[in-house]
Amino acid sequence: MSTTTFENVSVDPKANVYFDGRVVSHTLHLPDGSRKTIGLIYPGEYHIGTAAPELMEISAGTCEVTIDGTDVKRSVEAGSSFDVPGKSGFTISVPEQVICQYICSFLPGE
Repeated sequence: MSTTTFENVSVDPKANVYFDGRVVSHTLHLPDGSRKTIGLIYPGEYHIGTAAPELMEISAGTCEVTIDGTDVKRSVEAGSSFDVPGKSGFTISVPEQVICQYICSFLPGE
């Protein structure tokens, strides 16, 4: 497994907790003013809305993703990523016995 390093960041110590603790993340603030979240998604199916465009990188585990407005369910494994448009969303399913770990980058607005 590769390691991702973020230099000179600040971290919000309070976790972002969704779906009764089944999706948990922490926000990183980068020196250039951008932000990312890193987190865990426990087994289940969840719909997540987006305000800004996002790049979701799966760093461990596996999931299936359907972007709003499509019928395509895509398997995404560790080392892969997917894009989500702003003002949209996606449904993510994580199988039993798996914890999906991710890095979400918030991209410049549309």
